[in-house]
Amino acid sequence: MSLMVFMAVIGFAVARLRNLFGVVMLTGIFSLTSAVLYVVLDAVDVAFTEAAVGAGIATVLMLGTLALTTSEEKTVSDNKPLLALLLVTITGAVLIYGTLDMPYYGDPTAPIHHHVAPRYLMDSAYETGLPNVVTSVLASYRGYDTLGEVFVIFTAAAGVLLIIGRPQRGRRRARRDAQWDIEHGIRKNVILRVVSKLLLPMILLFALYVQWHGDFGPGGGFQAGVIFASGFILYALIFDVDLARAVVAPRVSRFFLALGVLLYGGVGVVGALLGGNYLDYSVLARVPTDGQHLGILLVELGVGLTVAAAMITIFFTFASQER
Repeated sequence: MSLMVFMAVIGFAVARLRNLFGVVMLTGIFSLTSAVLYVVLDAVDVAFTEAAVGAGIATVLMLGTLALTTSEEKTVSDNKPLLALLLVTITGAVLIYGTLDMPYYGDPTAPIHHHVAPRYLMDSAYETGLPNVVTSVLASYRGYDTLGEVFVIFTAAAGVLLIIGRPQRGRRRARRDAQWDIEHGIRKNVILRVVSKLLLPMILLFALYVQWHGDFGPGGGFQAGVIFASGFILYALIFDVDLARAVVAPRVSRFFLALGVLLYGGVGVVGALLGGNYLDYSVLARVPTDGQHLGILLVELGVGLTVAAAMITIFFTFASQER
């Protein structure tokens, strides 16, 4: 209950602030508090995703957007706060009314406990060979849904490239002088530079751990991709965007962006060619559980490649615009 109250206070503060930098920081805190709430509710995988995406990469992307625009909200003279308050109140009342007939949290008679959830909990380890129920559900039982989410991420990155990715006269920022960057701004801070050099290898190593350990514990391709991309974005923010581009060239990130989607979809095609259903991994090996394990590893790798490449592509595309 205290976490819910704290989140409500943060939401009220976000609505009242006019400094956009403060809004971004508070929304990051709100996401981190949400992750803590998910942990309390025993949804560790969801908490992991919220912390990595909501409090992590989303905050970085919003800060990059502020660098291209302004940190102060524009004042609108014809603002109608009473009308906005009325609309928000009506919307909130409708949402609260819609929850009145919901079962109480933890109610054993709730419909969710008498549908597919018991099968997932009781049979997923036997049918897929994985102890992590969340991974087996997302990558195997609901493989079509996850494939759709991967395509959404791919489409988002492709849309950013099509809209603002092509350089136009007056749009592309000039190449910055490295010595000037070192002597000004955050690149002058020796502590940030040294600490980031120490953290970067651990961030990338942790991303690989999350990627390959997602079958046995919290994690998977979505979380690993975001963490891996965060390492490169941190390098670009502390040192230089152009230096980061030298490490991960735009054509490389675009290649992995497409490769991840093709890998995910290709696993389903191979399964269909071997006589099974699309995204049925049981036919990938002689033992069905081994095939399930192999297929889930491959599609999770495809998810991780797509997410990491999409985040890096979007960040570098925004960073290439004029300030």
